[in-house]
Amino acid sequence: MRLLNFDRFYQLTFFPSWFPVNCYLVEDGEALTLIDCGLPMSTRGIMQAADQIGRPITRIVLTHAHSDHIGALDALKQALKDAAVMLSERDARLLAGKTALDPDEPQTPIRGGIPKAIQTVPDRLLQGGDKIGVLQVISCPGHTPGHIALFDQRSGALFAGDTFQTRSGIAVSGQIRPFFPFPALATWSKATACTSARKLIKLNPHYLAVGHGNVLEHPEQAMTRALAKAEQKMGMNTHA
Repeated sequence: MRLLNFDRFYQLTFFPSWFPVNCYLVEDGEALTLIDCGLPMSTRGIMQAADQIGRPITRIVLTHAHSDHIGALDALKQALKDAAVMLSERDARLLAGKTALDPDEPQTPIRGGIPKAIQTVPDRLLQGGDKIGVLQVISCPGHTPGHIALFDQRSGALFAGDTFQTRSGIAVSGQIRPFFPFPALATWSKATACTSARKLIKLNPHYLAVGHGNVLEHPEQAMTRALAKAEQKMGMNTHA
């Protein structure tokens, strides 16, 4: 595991050299908020990182309910019984293994690692605009129907989950990077992901922190270029 320290947040990366899976610990007062839970084997590393930082984890927030973002959830909840687990109301259904779509959603199958037999029941269901301590919840469906991002206005850090990837070059969810195609292959709706990417760009983040790849500083131009490439490839015009 690799642990990097940024402005009031830490990036934890499992398998950084070949299949990077990121979690984040965000300082909020004397406590930490964990964003995403990585893989089943990530539990020990997450707990060790919190011990090294010297603050307790009091919240666990999931950007979405794919298996590489919720893998350690049950074990962490067992170890951190008082930590509140949160994710979007929409992706709570996916966490429970339910893949049915709503009538007003794009009728393409939900892809990626669908959770199986997760025991943890969320303590709080989130909507866009909610606040979690210092973090603002941003609804950004596309990779999954209930995907969210978290924005820390103190540092300008945007925790974007899989709405973007930076591994093998920055890309909007659904756009294949040949040397790391996995987030694209797990994307539910490419068009919806583009719309959400544009929403995130408007936040003008100072940091872009994603599920797979390095943190980018001053990422707005790179995000904008990635969106333009995605729109061009799909023949979209989200400026309209």
